[in-house]
Amino acid sequence: MTARTPTTVYPMTIYHKPNCSTSRNVLTLIRESGVEPEIVLYLETPPPKKKLRELAKAMGMGARELLRTKEAPYEELKLADSKWTDDQLFDAIVEHPILLQRPIVVSPRGTLMCRPWGRVREILPA
Repeated sequence: MTARTPTTVYPMTIYHKPNCSTSRNVLTLIRESGVEPEIVLYLETPPPKKKLRELAKAMGMGARELLRTKEAPYEELKLADSKWTDDQLFDAIVEHPILLQRPIVVSPRGTLMCRPWGRVREILPA
């Protein structure tokens, strides 16, 4: 695929982890569509709880669906326990941003958890 030259501004944001192959593949597809997205390096700049709530709502998900279950804090904090409320789970993600499932992409066509990475095509410019 060849990159398109952007003819209009198409605002996109990716919550990105550079050493994650899925996240890198999504970023590549976005760029190949002719868009240079805002890149949020969420491990360096974790989104606040309010933003996490907005993202989850936009994707039709609860806090639990945003969790990466294979990360050490998930086990250490025993987050699999159903006693945790969404509010508490969002707090855990803010405190331990490695727990945030990635990549999340926000575009005018919607907000998606882009796993598998090809899902990003659903919200790229037409």
